Amino acid sequence: MDSRYALAVCLTAALTACAPGAPKAIPADLKGPRLVQAFPKPNFVLQRNDGTPFDFRAETKGYLTFLFFGYTNCPDVCPLHMNNLASVLHGLPPETAKRVRLVFVTTDPERDTPEHLQSWLAKFDSSFVGLRGADSVVNLIQRSLGMPGSSRDAALPTGGYTVSHGAHLWAFTPDDSAHVVYPMGMQRDDIAADIPKLLQIWPGR
Repeated sequence: MDSRYALAVCLTAALTACAPGAPKAIPADLKGPRLVQAFPKPNFVLQRNDGTPFDFRAETKGYLTFLFFGYTNCPDVCPLHMNNLASVLHGLPPETAKRVRLVFVTTDPERDTPEHLQSWLAKFDSSFVGLRGADSVVNLIQRSLGMPGSSRDAALPTGGYTVSHGAHLWAFTPDDSAHVVYPMGMQRDDIAADIPKLLQIWPGR
């Protein structure tokens, strides 16, 4: 995936860019790594924690939607991304925050039961959506985005196991495309600065 990224430089703050009379934001203003070619929002249906179907494209229409594949027993990447995004959303103006969604697709449905997944996500933000599906289906979705499929690693000496998965936080703008992804290591301030710009540059219809 690294070959698809083109780093952008941003020198303006998020709220300033959207202030009345401020210059309109442009893609070059974004702090997140930009994709050389935009990815269309994937079309898939998985199960919510309550067992009802969640049509990703339909349910997130018109929102800036962050999509992440991970698992609740992840020791580092997953909780860090969730904590960073929750902190970002809690710091946004309410009118901006309500235009943002986070969808977390588990790569470990065996251990991530609906109850456990819902409880884990609620620790970060109760609005975060948790989805489950068969490994084959989830891997197909990941591969459609150019990511490797997830795989279970060898058992740990202390019990349990880890799961290899991509660490990218996808940002699908209201035009139903991803122009930017946020890899592990992106600062929360950078994501916060980008959110108003992503909504302004690609507002959808």
